[in-house]
Amino acid sequence: MKAETWIMVSIGTFFGIISPIYWILSSDPTGTSALVMTTLLCFLMAFYLGVVAKQIPGRPEDLSDGEVADGAGEYGFFPPYSWWPLFTASAIAVVVVGVAIGWWLVIIGVGLLGMGVVGWVFEYYRGVHEH
Repeated sequence: MKAETWIMVSIGTFFGIISPIYWILSSDPTGTSALVMTTLLCFLMAFYLGVVAKQIPGRPEDLSDGEVADGAGEYGFFPPYSWWPLFTASAIAVVVVGVAIGWWLVIIGVGLLGMGVVGWVFEYYRGVHEH
């Protein structure tokens, strides 16, 4: 098993032990349910990381005699600068402010948000960074 899985199992076990102790000492249903959900989330993440770790054979991080140079190479595609996240976040802000001010502003914000999401998704299909 990989280190990531063990870390998440350890954290989940800790919260699993703490949850009933918290319930007995405080009788607080909100905090107890939050701790139980944290426990379940940790075990869910541990399960996911364990399944993914079995699908990736021979990672340099998992070898006891692994060197830094063993992990050299391309890690993937990292996008350059983009203005679309700023535009999309601004549109979300317009939607949220529109809930407080009036529904006409929500409609405008949803239109701007649609444009922002479409622009962000299709950013690499046209323009300077086209693939």
